[in-house]
Amino acid sequence: MCAKLLGKVISLLDINIEFFKGILFIRLNGVLNKNTVSKLKEEVNNLVEENGIRNTVFNVSGLDSIDCYGINTLLNNYELCKNNNGKSLLCGLTNNLVKHRINNSRLLKYMYETSDELSAINIINL
Repeated sequence: MCAKLLGKVISLLDINIEFFKGILFIRLNGVLNKNTVSKLKEEVNNLVEENGIRNTVFNVSGLDSIDCYGINTLLNNYELCKNNNGKSLLCGLTNNLVKHRINNSRLLKYMYETSDELSAINIINL
C-alpha cells in the first residue's frame, strides 16, 4: 500500500485494534517499516504501557512488507507484555516476504507464532 503525494511515494500502515477477553488484538495492513513504526508505537505500544495490558496478538496477514525497524518494534511490544507478566503472539504469517524476514530475525525466539487469532486465544489462556 503506497500513496503518492507530490511525486513522493509514502508507505502506509493501517492498524485495527480490538480489546477482547483481556487480549489486545492488533491487525496490521500495509507496510511496517522505518517510516511507519512511529504510528505503531504511538497507537499500540503506548496503549500497552500506559494501561498495563498483559497480552497482545499481532495479526500480520495484511502486511505487504516489514523491515528490521518493524521487527524491532514488535520485539519491543513483546518486552512490554513480558514486563506486565503477559504474552505477545504473532499470527497470520502468510505473506512470503514478511514470513522470510521474520523467520530470519530473532523475533520468533521470543514471540509465540500461531496460525490464527482463535489459536492465539487458546495459547494465552493456557
